[in-house]
Amino acid sequence: MKVQERPKVTKSVRISSFQPAAILKNPHLQTIWAAKVRRPAQLNTYSEQIELPDGDFLDLEWSPKNRKGPILLLHGLEGGIGSNYVQGIMKALDKEGYQSVLLQFRGCSGKPNRLSRSYHAGETGDLSYIATVLRDRLKKNLTAIVGFSLGANVMLKWLGESNREHICNTAIAVSPPFDLSASANFLSTGFSQIYQHSLVAAMKKKYQEKFLGQPRSLSDKCLSKLTSFRDFDNLVTAPLHGFEGVEEYYAQSSCRQYLKDNLTSTLILHSKDDPFLPISAIPEAPELGPKTTMELSENGGHIGFISRGKNGSLAYWLESRILSHLSIFN
Repeated sequence: MKVQERPKVTKSVRISSFQPAAILKNPHLQTIWAAKVRRPAQLNTYSEQIELPDGDFLDLEWSPKNRKGPILLLHGLEGGIGSNYVQGIMKALDKEGYQSVLLQFRGCSGKPNRLSRSYHAGETGDLSYIATVLRDRLKKNLTAIVGFSLGANVMLKWLGESNREHICNTAIAVSPPFDLSASANFLSTGFSQIYQHSLVAAMKKKYQEKFLGQPRSLSDKCLSKLTSFRDFDNLVTAPLHGFEGVEEYYAQSSCRQYLKDNLTSTLILHSKDDPFLPISAIPEAPELGPKTTMELSENGGHIGFISRGKNGSLAYWLESRILSHLSIFN
């Protein structure tokens, strides 16, 4: 079935040059191959722990020092330094002479954070703090911030909340879930439920481990009944972070409403067949900021974008597209 032609192509919404590898045209194959099958070469990184004003901490993971950068990276839900797409982009950046640094959200670096609260799709305070610390330390703007999935939502929301022009030269958002409610609904349908099942299971496990032997609002029996994002966010994410419920959390945290106020030069890379978001939730051109361009592809899945390389091999187009955009700002 042909994918719908929404949204319309304009100056700020363009047709992507991406063409999928013939054997990976299906969006789920794109998504799963990139996340689970690919094994990018590991890059030697080093860690830095940053203490936060509220008594908690964040772990940064740095690539080796290089002649360009740094590029600040933001991972997706339950991601981190071990994520294939993180390793892939850090390796590609290093090869092109860029130093990169991954901000691992609270509780995502392999050790639990100190406070009861954690991270979520609308939490921009930690990004703001780290970006400011890095800018002040370097005495110059960050070359770029690149966000993936949930990290892209956090970044786009942050950029639109107030004028961030003097923090980074450019921003790149990959597969952002523009509308969290629409995304949660979509992930409860069809084959997309496989991603929901895997991610919700990971979040429940982390919740149990973090509060092991401590008072918590949900028993293991209650937790076992949470099978969807909407259930988990309503009973865990929302109350832990001061929201009345899941609808308030989704409404206040979705980046879509903040896009128009983003004044930073921004590139959004998104696929119409993203299994995490219905095509109806992709914003139209009038919703975008004056310096934002969204490139839409018919195929690509969620953080997939795997094309045909030389001699029939697979190529990771996403990395080359990010690098070509960054070259404009050096």
